[in-house]
Amino acid sequence: MLHTLAITWPGPFEMMLLAGLGLLIFGKRLPEVGRNIGKGIVEFKRGLREAENEIGSEPAQPQLPPTTTAQTAPQTAPKYKFDPYTGKPLDENQSG
Repeated sequence: MLHTLAITWPGPFEMMLLAGLGLLIFGKRLPEVGRNIGKGIVEFKRGLREAENEIGSEPAQPQLPPTTTAQTAPQTAPKYKFDPYTGKPLDENQSG
């Protein structure tokens, strides 16, 4: 009977072997790596908390800016730099 190569999750011996190799390779930098991972997790949780607070503090109805009435804001005719019909440039000395 022919047995095929089975790829499975490493067992306890393989895990200890991988941990030993990791310790040999990253031994001096391991505390720094752990510290940086911890800081990253803390920053991620802080960002999630801030996002939740920002979402929770938003009002249900969006606030619209106050509208101005025709009496408070006088309307002036737009000053064109080009003739709206022909597209030719207007002379600034001409009154349109």
